[in-house]
Amino acid sequence: MRGGAVKGVMGGRRTTPGRLPVAPVVLTVAAVAGAVCALSLGTPYVPPDRLLTTLGSDGLAGLVVTELRLPRMVLALVAGACLGAAGLVLQEALRNPLAVPEMLGVSSGAALGVAAPLVLALSVPLGLQPFLALAGAAFGGLLTLVAAGFGRSPSSVLLTGAAVAAALQAGLLVLMVMADQLDLQLIYRYLLGSLSARTWDDVTGLLPWLAVAVPALVLCVPVLGVLRLGDDDARSLGVRVERARVAALGIAVVLIAPVVAVCGPVAWVGFLAPHLARRLRPDGGAAGWLVRSALCGAIVVLCADQPARLALAPVETPVGAWTALVGVPVGVVLLKRGRRSAKRRAPIRPAPPVQGGPVPLLRKAER
Repeated sequence: MRGGAVKGVMGGRRTTPGRLPVAPVVLTVAAVAGAVCALSLGTPYVPPDRLLTTLGSDGLAGLVVTELRLPRMVLALVAGACLGAAGLVLQEALRNPLAVPEMLGVSSGAALGVAAPLVLALSVPLGLQPFLALAGAAFGGLLTLVAAGFGRSPSSVLLTGAAVAAALQAGLLVLMVMADQLDLQLIYRYLLGSLSARTWDDVTGLLPWLAVAVPALVLCVPVLGVLRLGDDDARSLGVRVERARVAALGIAVVLIAPVVAVCGPVAWVGFLAPHLARRLRPDGGAAGWLVRSALCGAIVVLCADQPARLALAPVETPVGAWTALVGVPVGVVLLKRGRRSAKRRAPIRPAPPVQGGPVPLLRKAER
């Protein structure tokens, strides 16, 4: 046998020379198809072969594509990438595949920070809304960690976060009762997450936050890889587990808060994207999963925005409704399949010999 074939058999996976990897091809096709649909479909319809000539041109079609559809598409990609990366950071830091922003009080806190000034008739500049969302998300996340003992038990963090999220959502309901009819409609659409009427100003408003979050993610990846080993092993390697979890929560807050301030809480992207990333490459590490999770999150939001725009046209539905409608059942199916695959890949350890009994003979292949 040749070396490559031996390596493929010993690794438990047969490799075919010249075969394209499936995951990058699937992601590329989905991204290109979603981008073409985002720029072409709608009123007016622009054929795909005329998109390049239409961008920046004079006339109604050029204005719609350049000033409305293109920034909306870019915002969907950026928002989805942030939510997908934040979901993976939380799941890896807490070692729980159900640890998502919606279950830890982060998204609800950010939404409460943005919706409260609107109901209370407080004049808040548009540039301060991300800071209000950041304060609300930090409040919800820190309240969860404090109530759960700063992450000493990942399962207790998840249960406490669900309780904190329910309390914050109750606060949002109280605000909706206090709001008048016009504010109530705005808050309702905002809480479901929407990309309608977003411009280039909304896209550029996210860039400073990305400049802070991306380097923090790069520094966080090695720590996430160590936390996957367990708290005891991580401490033996010199990692302060509680501080690492607080830092991971801070990075997730920086990723989630500006997106919630601009688009609202686009639900369950942080749950679906990490599971898709692990499904595409089950044996990948934290760095590979982080990149794939960001890509999957971007594609999920971009594809979900198309039925949000077109399903009930000319009326638009919130994109968060579509991500929750599709993301929750698909994520649950991927979670179950991932557990079954992990059980099948788990090595079978031989039983230790009985003390005083005969020593088991080694087979020829084990000598």
